[in-house]
Amino acid sequence: MRTIKKHPLPDLEILKPKILNWAQQYEEVIWLDGNDYPQKEQNYRAVLAIDAFTALKTDAYKGFDKLREYQSTAKDWVFGYLTYDLKNDVENLNSQNSDGLDFPDLYFFQPKKVFLFSEDFVEVQYLNMVADEIESDWVSILENNSFENNSFENKIEIQNRTSKKEYIEKVNKALEYIKRGDIYEVNLCQEFYAETTTIDPLPTFLQLNEISKPPFSAFLKLNEFFALSASPERYIKKTGTRVISQPIKGTAKRSKNNEEDLELAKQLANDPKERSENIMITDLVRNDLSKFAEKGSVQVEELCGVYSFKQVHQLISTIICEVSPSSESVDIIRNTFPMGSMTGAPKVSAMKIIEEIEDAKRGLYSGAIGYFSPNGDFDFNVVIRSILYNSLIEYVSFSVGGAITTNSIPEKEYEECMLKAKAMRQVLNR
Repeated sequence: MRTIKKHPLPDLEILKPKILNWAQQYEEVIWLDGNDYPQKEQNYRAVLAIDAFTALKTDAYKGFDKLREYQSTAKDWVFGYLTYDLKNDVENLNSQNSDGLDFPDLYFFQPKKVFLFSEDFVEVQYLNMVADEIESDWVSILENNSFENNSFENKIEIQNRTSKKEYIEKVNKALEYIKRGDIYEVNLCQEFYAETTTIDPLPTFLQLNEISKPPFSAFLKLNEFFALSASPERYIKKTGTRVISQPIKGTAKRSKNNEEDLELAKQLANDPKERSENIMITDLVRNDLSKFAEKGSVQVEELCGVYSFKQVHQLISTIICEVSPSSESVDIIRNTFPMGSMTGAPKVSAMKIIEEIEDAKRGLYSGAIGYFSPNGDFDFNVVIRSILYNSLIEYVSFSVGGAITTNSIPEKEYEECMLKAKAMRQVLNR
């Protein structure tokens, strides 16, 4: 039973560091922030879930079955993450590459406290607690002035798991598979990392978020596991019987000169290679949705739309469908996982080649962070543009990648990776 109260919402940008600093007293924290980006389909400006009442932490073996049982039994808010390596639960695949982070493959919790931020108010939902506790917590949040975002400093020595030369060789190897007809497209990634090092996760996240202001930002703290995500991409969302997926494929840099910036966006919109990347993955997502959609309901609502973020321009497509009211939420995710934008086409062949060519286990990178609501609706991002941190073993990591197609030029693919890495590098060397 949840006690629900509403409070008028003060300036969210002022409240954000206050409430996140207050939340650090708990071992389980997930903050999802839309950053008021004019993106379609946002239910809330932001959501905060803290303090586990129950939790599910497991490896990939029968991971989706365990999650379905947990979510359907709780019938409540459930927040958490899915790692890329749950692919091994969906298909006959494995993950043998180096894993410095050692995150569990799947980790969800039922929060005692949930904050839902709308335009003018915040709705607070506490599990098995009295209204007085909501009031006292809200006063503590508003009075919290102990956090200074400018007071932290990171000087992290970042190492490349893959050298530039090696990455270019890997792109060429992927191109050989494409020329042979084994795949049409593959998302090839590389890891940057630091060992025996520590960061202050919250100010690092707030700085990363300020640099990028993306629509699917996330701060995740689950005991020693942290994700500081400035993701611009939605993986999948369900509202009632409507399901939407919004893959990103196609990237261009931004310019401080307005005319040049508009020209870069126009060039991206008309670039044959970038469009072909997006269209192939859009077709893959259409196929994934058709596995469970009501007949004839799968539609491409927007193809290759240009969306501008503080760091880059991106091509985003929006694919929608209708599902039966009796559809199991976790089964919808299982049938589309991992997301096409981070794998390739055909998906299974691409994932086998990814495992062969890449140097590091992806883990939470290329996975998803999000939530299930009490009625079974859900919303998950794609974990990209993100810093991952295991505070127990003092390991920091971020990964970047891009789609390799027959028209890919290895040097340019490497340059795109460096563009995507810019914000993470900046906050880790502040």
